[in-house]
Amino acid sequence: MEKEVVIKASNVKKKFGDRAILNGISLEIYRGETFVIMGGSGCGKSTFLRHVIGALKPDSGSIHLLGKDISKLNEDDLDKVKKRIGMCFQSSALFDSMTVGENVALALKEHTKLDKSVIDIVVKMKLEMVGLRGFEDLMPSQLSGGMRKRVGLARAIAMDPEIVFYDEPTAGLDPIVAGVIDKLIIDLSKKLAITSVVVTHDMKSVFSIADRVAMLYEGKVLEVGTPAEIKASKNAMVQQFVNGSPDGPIRFFQQKDDYIEQLLK
Repeated sequence: MEKEVVIKASNVKKKFGDRAILNGISLEIYRGETFVIMGGSGCGKSTFLRHVIGALKPDSGSIHLLGKDISKLNEDDLDKVKKRIGMCFQSSALFDSMTVGENVALALKEHTKLDKSVIDIVVKMKLEMVGLRGFEDLMPSQLSGGMRKRVGLARAIAMDPEIVFYDEPTAGLDPIVAGVIDKLIIDLSKKLAITSVVVTHDMKSVFSIADRVAMLYEGKVLEVGTPAEIKASKNAMVQQFVNGSPDGPIRFFQQKDDYIEQLLK
């Protein structure tokens, strides 16, 4: 049975000024899989993610998301596609002036006509899925970093999306809490039958959650494969990154490169 492609990038290129951030990325991501995009700072992975969710448009090439060429859609049609996806941000991006429940309910209030009583039930269900039922009335400032990540995840799945995108979901977390987040990603992907796209440089997470992995380097796809194939790669750059070795063909990024990457986050 042929796999359904839900995301297809074809020769995507993007420049900011004279600097090429994406140098012709082509990838296919299948329905139901957990696809990890990894690479060092400045490799283009966060910029590519922003293209896939429609926040940026490529200079050339195309991105098809759920069958639509999103670079050619008008704002209304793009919004319709965006309602079918969820986004879990690196910083959680919770509104500090809202309660946990209000944060999770935000998209439901803005994009549906559900009664408040129904929305409250949905919020409780989504929080229970991430192990936070009963936390509805707390403020984000009362939560730990790991809890904030889980609230962000509950909000990302509030609209029952077909695809969820994760930007560095375990960044800044201790190993145990990071493991909890990894397990949640796996469990939710299976229980909700969603496609998960994870951007990370956390090697433990990569090999814990991925069905397939793509490594980016200098705005290009260096290699794509299963975790086992990536571990066994003959590519010296892949091996250097996977093993975290300071010695190898990958150059150290200059300060200005890291600064540009931060600006794009």
